[in-house]
Amino acid sequence: MERVTIHDVARSAGVSRQTVSRALNDKAEIDAATKQRVLDAARALGYRPSRFARGLVRHDSTTVGLVIPDLMNPFFTEVASSALEAARARDWHVVVYDTSDSAEQELSTLRVIGSQVDAIVGYFSRPEEELDRYAAGMPVVFLGREHRNPRFSSIGIDGAEGVHAAVAHLVGAGHRRIGMLDHNRRPEPSIRQDWFFAAAAAQGLDLDPSWATGSSQSVEGGGLALDELRRAHPDLTAIFTFNDIIAIGALRRARKLGLAVPSDLAVIGFDGLELGTLVEPALTSVAIDTRRLGALAIDQVARLLTGGGQPDPEDLVVRGSLLLRESA
Repeated sequence: MERVTIHDVARSAGVSRQTVSRALNDKAEIDAATKQRVLDAARALGYRPSRFARGLVRHDSTTVGLVIPDLMNPFFTEVASSALEAARARDWHVVVYDTSDSAEQELSTLRVIGSQVDAIVGYFSRPEEELDRYAAGMPVVFLGREHRNPRFSSIGIDGAEGVHAAVAHLVGAGHRRIGMLDHNRRPEPSIRQDWFFAAAAAQGLDLDPSWATGSSQSVEGGGLALDELRRAHPDLTAIFTFNDIIAIGALRRARKLGLAVPSDLAVIGFDGLELGTLVEPALTSVAIDTRRLGALAIDQVARLLTGGGQPDPEDLVVRGSLLLRESA
């Protein structure tokens, strides 16, 4: 099939090539109705400017769009930093988009990203079919999410072994009443909660769902969630959390309540952020290698852009491991 050109879009929308260019580049000198007609025609035809092809001819740099849910969360900042480092080694550019963990903002990002980059990497909640529509033939690499479309790829995050090690460590220290502070932005339990309850069962703990409660992904949220879990289970002696930010909030709240950490309440996070070394006591966590995560993502972009073969799926998984510090 021949590549769709800007002339095809102009013919379909009934406008000039210059009008198509103005619409795709979001110029002000075009009325909204005409712009929408052009965008609809481009989407229907599957057209996008061939930035990568132009780069091969003109030796321009490839540009990758990195979509992040929340740059205020240090985990995603570390991932972005590692991706930027890996891209810089290839003399590529990275444009970072922050969706504020919002499905609506994610959609807005997808509507504009196709004309700005050569490939997309990131965290997405939208259906894959919708991503395919807006990516318009562009390579996409998911972080922490499986893919079905053969044009897409995924970098997996598997924390199961690390969470099992964390719960085993707590049980080994004498804890039996262990709870979890999960992410509350989704209606269903997170995969990390599944890992937690599976690990608890493997250690012979009989914990019902009330031993997990939701938390916003903030320091304040972690403190409030700890209060809620302790009201339900006053005999709580240890917690595992969805991420380090929540864990730090819970740790700070515990100390304000006069609880000694870890003797009165042990705390284990998930992410392994450097930030965890700045709290007292230093935070024990299930650590994810963010440098490897970012590097793998950029490597996969290169494979997809050049038509390279897929590596062994096991090579595209970043596994969590228990990082023992002082809080547990």
